[in-house]
Amino acid sequence: MTNKFIDKLIDLAIAEDIGDGDHSSLSCIPETEQGKVKLLVKEEGILAGVEITKEIIRKIDPDLKMKIFLKDGTKIKPGDIAFTVSGKVISILQAERLLLNFMQRMSGIASQTAKYAEIIKDLPTKVLDTRKTTPGLRHIEKLAVEIGGGTNHRMGLYDMVMLKDNHIDFAGGIEKAINKVVDYLKKKNKNIKIEVEVRNFDELNEVLKVGKVHRIMLDNFSVEDTKKAVKMIAGKYETESSGGITLETIRSYAECGVDFVSVGALTHQIKSLDLSLKAV
Repeated sequence: MTNKFIDKLIDLAIAEDIGDGDHSSLSCIPETEQGKVKLLVKEEGILAGVEITKEIIRKIDPDLKMKIFLKDGTKIKPGDIAFTVSGKVISILQAERLLLNFMQRMSGIASQTAKYAEIIKDLPTKVLDTRKTTPGLRHIEKLAVEIGGGTNHRMGLYDMVMLKDNHIDFAGGIEKAINKVVDYLKKKNKNIKIEVEVRNFDELNEVLKVGKVHRIMLDNFSVEDTKKAVKMIAGKYETESSGGITLETIRSYAECGVDFVSVGALTHQIKSLDLSLKAV
């Protein structure tokens, strides 16, 4: 792994869990005791977090040996064994809950994402995540979205301009907001895309009149209104549907011809996948 945020996150997780020592293990397991465990799958889904686990194990004890059978992104079912870890038992026990915490959550997100992506896999529309992530865990959660077949929207406030309703209202309207952004980016010599959210056709018409953007987000538009809006925008800018889109409705929106559908539930309404680390 080369992501500095994930690297720091793993360090923090280890420090948070181990503190001044794993006294449960140190008190009853001999220092030289050797053992082996397997990662047992107990629920269907998409596996995610194997590469993260490699880093956790390396940081806990570089002498631990990990044998991988299933890679990130693999469809899994109960009874599958993703990998084994062998070496000092104390080190294995120190890594156990850490790797499960990462893998269960990431696999839950990847599995959720895969369900959405599967429904529209024959269409060009891409499933996007949002910034509705757990503070501090954004990089691993968005990595899990990618593993599940989704696409990352923007990582944060710094890599894309997104003018939402509050920006527009505080800036004094769509035209002023867009023009201010264009001037700002020029002064700062920033080459990042501009997306603007519209809530109705009046706002859409105003954006089309002003221009200067890259993507238009249709927020809480009905399917019928989305079809109409896509025809109005066609060939000019990228389009994105957003707002309460579910597994039941995502295909209807994708069939309207939008380029993207963003789903906050990919990361903020998920259930961790049931995985277990068992002694061999």
